[in-house]
Amino acid sequence: MKTLVELKGITKRYREITALDDVSLKVGEKEILTVVGPNGSGKTTMLRIMASIDEPTSGEVFLEGEKINDKNRSQARRRSTMVFQKTALFNTTVYKNVAYGLKLRGYSKKETEEKVKEALSLVKLAGYEKRLAKKLSGGEQQRVSLARALILDTRLLLLDEPTANLDPKSVSIIEETISCVNREFNTTIVMATHNMFQAETLTNRVALLLGGRVAQIGTPKEILRGPSTNLASFARLENVFSGNSKILQEGTSVIQVDDGVEIEAALKKSGRITVFVRPEDIIVSKKTVSSSARNVFKGKIVEVSDFGSVVKLRVDAGKEFAVQITKRSFVEMQLNVGSTVFLTFKASSVHLI
Repeated sequence: MKTLVELKGITKRYREITALDDVSLKVGEKEILTVVGPNGSGKTTMLRIMASIDEPTSGEVFLEGEKINDKNRSQARRRSTMVFQKTALFNTTVYKNVAYGLKLRGYSKKETEEKVKEALSLVKLAGYEKRLAKKLSGGEQQRVSLARALILDTRLLLLDEPTANLDPKSVSIIEETISCVNREFNTTIVMATHNMFQAETLTNRVALLLGGRVAQIGTPKEILRGPSTNLASFARLENVFSGNSKILQEGTSVIQVDDGVEIEAALKKSGRITVFVRPEDIIVSKKTVSSSARNVFKGKIVEVSDFGSVVKLRVDAGKEFAVQITKRSFVEMQLNVGSTVFLTFKASSVHLI
């Protein structure tokens, strides 16, 4: 895989604070790399340096094989764009916000109109051109920010917690947009997130950043496959349930969650505990299946998100479950919002936090 951006021995200090400490990292063309880590681990600083917004205290940054320095830094900024966690929009219409970057680049009115229309369609905001950007919801504002970045057609897109604290609809749309622009336009994406579903589903590789250093880097399966004290301390996990646990004679435990939901787990713990179930460990079916699995729930699909080869479902089964299945299974079962399904998972798929 050809490298698009590379960090070599990057250190960044802010007076006595070291935000990044000798970080070396390569990001390949057309890949999505997710950077995970607790607050203060250096994720945003890494993205700002990749975007040529900030300069490292020491070390070297290469973009498309070219070393970034004072002479070419402004040109490098035009080849990448960054969407920040905190949305900063102009106090004007959605159209003018999205078109701003093209105006600076001298695009014609016709070209601008076409590209704004395409970008807003990608983020499901078609028809919002004349609305005041600052009057939109937080999720809609973040989608405007994403459209403003996408319209520039840069080789490198940098996303800093793009779905943090947003409504489920906007999260779903942004996740689908990220997948689409990478797949359809071959855009290289580096994304900082606490959302483990995004790290597992959207990305090619995951880098775990701890204390300003890259602690691990590898496939999502390699980095995220098992319970981890490091991950549990900051990760936004799916299907997290808390309740009172009681040990059964069989050696397992039953956890009484709110709303009458009970989950059986292959662990011996009593008292108040918190557990999680990975979305990919839950089997979805239209009828009950014959298996040794101890947990079976009936529910209705309330949300569907398409990521190409996989589909993410949210199912209301007394408690809301996030489920991940293949696109093929989704089509074969003819599922959609409102479909009744059965969720099945083993006691061994319930992990203690």
